[in-house]
Amino acid sequence: MGYVGLPLAVHMAEKFKVVGFDLNENKVMQLIQHKDPCEELAEEEFKGKDISFSSNEEILKEAKFYIVAVPTPIDDLKKPNLGPIKSATATIAKYLKKGDTVVFESTVFPGCTEEVCVPILERISRLKFNEDFTVGYSPERINPGDKEHTFTKIQKIVSGSTEEALELIANVYSTVVVAGVHKAPSLKVAEAAKIVENIQRDVNIGLMNELSKIFSVLEINTKEVLQAAGTKWNFHNYFPGLVGGHCIGVDPYYLINKAREMKYAPKLLEQVRHVNESMTQHIVERLDRRLYAKKFRKNNVSVLVKGIAFKENVNDIRNSKTAELCQELMNKGYNVVVQDYMVDPKEVKRHYGIEVKNTLKGEFDAIILAVDHEDYKHLSYYDYLKNGNQETVIFDVKGDKKDKFPSEVYMSL
Repeated sequence: MGYVGLPLAVHMAEKFKVVGFDLNENKVMQLIQHKDPCEELAEEEFKGKDISFSSNEEILKEAKFYIVAVPTPIDDLKKPNLGPIKSATATIAKYLKKGDTVVFESTVFPGCTEEVCVPILERISRLKFNEDFTVGYSPERINPGDKEHTFTKIQKIVSGSTEEALELIANVYSTVVVAGVHKAPSLKVAEAAKIVENIQRDVNIGLMNELSKIFSVLEINTKEVLQAAGTKWNFHNYFPGLVGGHCIGVDPYYLINKAREMKYAPKLLEQVRHVNESMTQHIVERLDRRLYAKKFRKNNVSVLVKGIAFKENVNDIRNSKTAELCQELMNKGYNVVVQDYMVDPKEVKRHYGIEVKNTLKGEFDAIILAVDHEDYKHLSYYDYLKNGNQETVIFDVKGDKKDKFPSEVYMSL
């Protein structure tokens, strides 16, 4: 019942009887009170829906149509961590009955549903695949923080292990998704389509990050270059930045590792990941050079970082590249303070060992505008001077606030 599962469950409950299952008892208690821990759904969106929430897996025996929307992270070696999806599949398998259908939404490598999940379902349930039960794959397309492209407004890719399963799955989703469905010819095609969506963004952002490094050396403003190039009708607008979160910065490794298993070296994908992973170090090095040029003593330099969520207007801190940036700065001896009104400070402290202080006094030698939350967008230079002075360096990661600051203190990718 997270960013993907909860909106899906609540919208499905407009037409079907739904049970939202989650192992986290505290989360379930909040959901029973119509409070979304992710702060994506308003309280009124729960009302009038045929939905209940539970952390008791016995409730699963009532279902005939299961949808799995658990995380698919990577481990410290950048390899797929299939633990959550295997565990969820095993739980469902204990209650699977003849005629049931299981649909997976979690992002995986092509073939994962049939190679990893189906054997678990068969082994534990002792039922026969495509005779006693069927499966499907319908990749999630939720964009956290996006109030325009919501679950019902995004066309849904669906696939099924049999023609009958495909029709059933298509009918279920099309009942609530007003944008309609696209029937993929196989589970593998649907799995591959999802991972390609994120890889395409990763590659394009990687190109912009590589260009921003080159333009930095040439002392050219990247944003101004892209604005000029963007006047051509067929130019695609992507911008440099930190690529974190649980999708774009993670999913490519699922295909990279699968390709390696098949004895193919995905050199472009690997290089793009290397470029995008290097951006935190790039920002630290550039800021380091600027501050050194200003003759700041490193062990006394203080840096204010605004925003530690993985993207703007969400409270999700998973795979936050800003957190990595803060750790890099601290390793170099800087005194780092973080502000972020969207996140849970206790969660940040637990995950990263970093304290979030939203109320603070004092002047900082540098301010990094890392995550462009709504309340930060409209701040003026005068607002930033409350935590700095006319010598304070401003590093604008997104690069769209150049006109707000004096050129002698402004930096961007």
